[in-house]
Amino acid sequence: MAGFGPPPAENKRRRNKDEFEEGAVSVPAAAVPDAPELPGAAMYSPQTLAWYETWREAPQAAVFTGTDWQRLHMMAPLVEAYWEEPSTKLLAEIRLNESLLGATHVDRLRGRIKIEQPMREPESAPAAVTDMTAARRKRMIDAS
Repeated sequence: MAGFGPPPAENKRRRNKDEFEEGAVSVPAAAVPDAPELPGAAMYSPQTLAWYETWREAPQAAVFTGTDWQRLHMMAPLVEAYWEEPSTKLLAEIRLNESLLGATHVDRLRGRIKIEQPMREPESAPAAVTDMTAARRKRMIDAS
């Protein structure tokens, strides 16, 4: 016996339609936001400074407001404490706050942040492929 309940409906409709495009914020992948410096940067370790610099250069930082930067400034001592003595409590708090700022792909999907990737130029065929095609054409012409 397969399962309980009514059989699946043939004309099933999704009622929780994704509204991603309506409320989405698009930022270019190479965004260079006018980000503030980390206050008191001299008292932080290179790891914490690298963490903050990563956030400064992140594409989603282009849409950060003052409160977002304030949150990062408040997190810097937590990140510093984590590097001094790693703990799961500190890591959980950092992860939670970073998630709210769009740290991962899934976080950005939830936050309706879309990073626009630049269009890649089409790659030309490798020389060997081009040579083979030319050789085939020549053989076809010679055969006719």
